[in-house]
Amino acid sequence: MEEQERSLNFIEQIVEKDLAEGVNNGRIQTRFPPEPNGYLHIGHVKAICMDFGIAEKYNGVCNLRFDDTNPAKEDTEYVDTIERDIRWLGFKWGKIFYASDYFDALYDLAIRFIKEGKAYVDEQTAEQIAEQKGTPTEAGTNSPYRDRPVEENLRLFQAMQNGEIEEGKMVLRAKIDMANPNMHFRDPIMYRIITSHPHHRTGRKWNVYPMYDFAHGQSDYFEGVTHSICTLEFEVHRPLYDYFLDQITGENFAGLSPYGPDYRPKQREFNRLNITYTVMSKRKMLQLVKEGLVAGWDDPRMPTVCGLRRRGYTATSIREFMDKIGYTKVEGMIDQGLLEHTIREDLKETAPRVCAIFDPVKLVITNYPEGQTETLVAENIDGHPELGTREMTFGRELWIERGDFLEQADNKFYRLSPGGREVRLKASYIIQATGCEKDADGNITTVYATYDPDTKSGTEGGNRKTKATINWVECSSALDAEARLYDRLFAVENPSAEEGDFRDLLNPDSLIVKNIKIEGSLRSELNLSAQRSATDNGLSSANEVVNYNHYQLLKQGYFVVDPDTTAEHLVLNRTCSLKDNYLK
Repeated sequence: MEEQERSLNFIEQIVEKDLAEGVNNGRIQTRFPPEPNGYLHIGHVKAICMDFGIAEKYNGVCNLRFDDTNPAKEDTEYVDTIERDIRWLGFKWGKIFYASDYFDALYDLAIRFIKEGKAYVDEQTAEQIAEQKGTPTEAGTNSPYRDRPVEENLRLFQAMQNGEIEEGKMVLRAKIDMANPNMHFRDPIMYRIITSHPHHRTGRKWNVYPMYDFAHGQSDYFEGVTHSICTLEFEVHRPLYDYFLDQITGENFAGLSPYGPDYRPKQREFNRLNITYTVMSKRKMLQLVKEGLVAGWDDPRMPTVCGLRRRGYTATSIREFMDKIGYTKVEGMIDQGLLEHTIREDLKETAPRVCAIFDPVKLVITNYPEGQTETLVAENIDGHPELGTREMTFGRELWIERGDFLEQADNKFYRLSPGGREVRLKASYIIQATGCEKDADGNITTVYATYDPDTKSGTEGGNRKTKATINWVECSSALDAEARLYDRLFAVENPSAEEGDFRDLLNPDSLIVKNIKIEGSLRSELNLSAQRSATDNGLSSANEVVNYNHYQLLKQGYFVVDPDTTAEHLVLNRTCSLKDNYLK
């Protein structure tokens, strides 16, 4: 039992304690409450894994609730992508709710607060209100409107909702304590006016909208949430969360919830996810997108879920990453190398191996018959015949890497060079270089070699050892492809901590595009792209995401087929290199 408890994170320990004590009649209900004002990023995934994971582990339910209280920033586009990303990660919600589902109930609660003398309408500017809040060591000062009569507050609040008051001219504030050491208790704003934008669900019905601190806890209460799990920045908000719940819970208000007078949600907090060489701020991400500094929200350099997916990260690897970093009460910075490690571990056993030539030079095997080709068979993953094989066309003319040949080489260079050194072509024959041809500038254009027909891989002669094996692609069957080599988005480890404009810290080499030659076995990917183009941009009728195929391009790294691929043009994104050079 002690060993089991040590393996639990502190949130799980809290849940198990509550279950043992029969809190909330043993129910477990969580929620994931994103605001639909942007795309989910990997920081959200940590919360998703916690919220949905707790529900799964303890036979509860996790609902998806959109915190749509600010129509100026929200859109149905974001709602759709959030749902799609959660499904792709492998989680299922119980029900979908919106904070806007509770606008009527929240408005009625606000009226009750006014009638009980717990809220008032303030006409000061945002700057005046902020100035009167004081400091953490100095008490604030009361608003001149704090003691308005109840009837006047009711009239003005109704006028705010009726659209009679200009946006920004009035707010509804809770009347609590302007001297409270917790700044959040110094008469926080409960409602503000927003008339400039219609709501994506309710249209123009509402002109006043609740603030997060007032809407969140009450929405939890209306839904029956037992464990409201947030990130650490909301820890200082928890006393206010509890204060608002104090006003509507207990025997006198049991009718507001079907779960009885003893029901009450608990808010608990865990550390946020911060990863090196990126930013987690939606505002900064939006700047990058709007200013064209990245190709969109799904740019493979972005930490968004759709960006990670397009780069080739799998849902399995991302969830494994979350398991590795764990949940604590201490903020920290996670090395991006650990995220890359998890995808390597996932792909190394599943991604088929393929030869691709990034800096091609032609190799002519002079003693191989002209016009003849043959089909060789190679394992998809070396040493794992159970994972299948692929066919490779072999012929007289091949593409090899320019760096695999030196006209004049010392004894430390084991690849192709004239002078009798033997080199094996991957999964085929042993060859010896005999010379090369150059252009007028001295650049090598063609390498010449001979092959030993008795050394074919898979035959008795194929067991002969050489000091080097090089990759190749047969010229007539090779595909031209575009390889996008992605690296870290920023050149500094923690861009958020640096002074100045964060955009000046972008890594100029975060994307390098190469035109490559690749095995003809990937021609099937062109056929798949043609089929996808006939559907809704690769989405099925259920609006699910198509997972594109992964490959290990030998000696180059792990790659995934990009949605930009067409029937005529193959595009591959590098997910990660074979080794993490940053760990050095």
